[in-house]
Amino acid sequence: MPTSTASFAVRGQRSLLRQIREALASGGPVQARLDMVVRIIARSMVAEVCSLYMRQADGDMELFATEGLSPDAVHLTRMKPGEGLVGEIMRLGRPLNLSDAPNHPAFSYRPETGEDPFHAFMGVPLLRGGRAIGVLVVQNRTERVYSEDEVEDLQIIAMVLAE
Repeated sequence: MPTSTASFAVRGQRSLLRQIREALASGGPVQARLDMVVRIIARSMVAEVCSLYMRQADGDMELFATEGLSPDAVHLTRMKPGEGLVGEIMRLGRPLNLSDAPNHPAFSYRPETGEDPFHAFMGVPLLRGGRAIGVLVVQNRTERVYSEDEVEDLQIIAMVLAE
């Protein structure tokens, strides 16, 4: 009997969530586990960049892990509330899906990240108790709009990471 596309998508999503769960549950430093999670997401979503930003006690957003941006920018890149696309996602509490992010009015260039060549951008909030505590982002060089399924997949991953 042929496998339906829907059942393949569910199995693929389960596999991704299993890999993320295993990475988070593995021993070792938290940073190494987060680095592994963004690598898994980037590979799974065929994204050249996957980044995780977390809200700090002072309200600033800090780059906590990345695959594809400069690793030197981790824990160095910070944005004030409402600043940049990440701040916009935090403010709105909903996804942002852009084919050409640098031309969005909220875009904030961070030279230390090396994000110059990336155009396509999708970010979703990590929500806990209805409050945004972070943002998960994927990016690609080529201008494109991510599909509804890709947005939903990233939202599910963000839900898992928020817990």
